[in-house]
Amino acid sequence: MTAADTAPAPAPPRGYAKGRARRDAIIATASGHFAEKGFQSATILEIAAACGISRAGLLHYFPDKEALLQAVLAARDDEDRGRFDPYVRAAGAVGVLRGMVDLAEHNRLVPGLIALFVRLSCEAATPGHPAREYFLRRYERIRRDTQRALAGAARAGHVRTDLDPGAASIRLTALMDGLQAQWLLDPGLDMAAHIGATIREWLTPEGLRVFEGIPVLGEA
Repeated sequence: MTAADTAPAPAPPRGYAKGRARRDAIIATASGHFAEKGFQSATILEIAAACGISRAGLLHYFPDKEALLQAVLAARDDEDRGRFDPYVRAAGAVGVLRGMVDLAEHNRLVPGLIALFVRLSCEAATPGHPAREYFLRRYERIRRDTQRALAGAARAGHVRTDLDPGAASIRLTALMDGLQAQWLLDPGLDMAAHIGATIREWLTPEGLRVFEGIPVLGEA
């Protein structure tokens, strides 16, 4: 092993770090505007002003509003993935189910993101909306991954054998998104409790033991 092998990786240029921080700030600001006004009503000029930069300055990072929307949605996906991965590594299929409960508990701390997704998912039902394909793929992925988790848990003896993983994945996805819409109207609604109760109804005694033994893991 040479000195070069043990030397720390060079720090990114200061300009890169500053640019990354600016980009993240734009995404966070745009997320709030899209949640409050919807994609169609929010404007690049308003978002730029809220960030303290010019319209041209914002377009330096994102060429148009559609690109900014995609960055906002990708940032949310990255955050959710960061919260789920530890559960998958710790407990496999049942970990995915436990992660859904704890994700719902975490989501109540970020009402702006819930408002963003509820509003955009409704808007995206309109043909031609720039987020339409994103939400179609997102729901397909969530249903597929949930079905895979339920099927894997069933093979391990953790989920009842009479449960249809495909149908259950649709119901669980609908429950999670429906609860988010209701929660925006009534913040006293306990989303995690309702999701957890449904999943517990599907578990075998052994599955319930494993499920309850998984701690809150949060982000990796």
